[in-house]
Amino acid sequence: MAKLTIQQEIFIKELIKGKTQRQAYYVAYPHSKKWKHNSVDVNASKLFSNAKIKLRFQEIKDKIIQEAEEDAIVSAKEVLTELTKVGFADIKDFLSFRTEKTTVGYDEETGEPIFEYRPIIEIKDSKNVDGSMIQEVSINQKGVFTFKLHDKLGALDKLGKHLKIFTDKVEVSGEVNNPYSGLTTEELKKLIEET
Repeated sequence: MAKLTIQQEIFIKELIKGKTQRQAYYVAYPHSKKWKHNSVDVNASKLFSNAKIKLRFQEIKDKIIQEAEEDAIVSAKEVLTELTKVGFADIKDFLSFRTEKTTVGYDEETGEPIFEYRPIIEIKDSKNVDGSMIQEVSINQKGVFTFKLHDKLGALDKLGKHLKIFTDKVEVSGEVNNPYSGLTTEELKKLIEET
């Protein structure tokens, strides 16, 4: 493409910004502010009808649209990456748990300790885990601790469908009218030979 003048580039960039042809022409060609609006409009229209100008305008416009789409749209790869993280998350990456024998009191008569087995849950520091896989962490008014990861089976199901590992079975019922159903094997062979 032939090189455009500085004024032509300014005209195009002002159009891209959303200015009218008249406004863009005034910015690109400041001396035209002394002209009548009709004269500016004619020159601006003539300039925009130039093939080089139109081509450059479309080129810049397409580039801006492409950049906006790239910034705004999540790629399929990003979605699959997140589904994979959720689908293969292991709760042990976030907390550890075990049952431990603990002393809960002492027998009044013998003074011997009374033991119970209680669950011990240790949560890893939030700075050390990927929080995007956690759906809920809470302690209710009764002191019940809840920890949930996002739906692992749902994520694996979506991944499996994407990879076409799982297929939906379709059951078809009804009767099909088969005009050859009453024929013997010999009669069917004879029909095939005739065709």
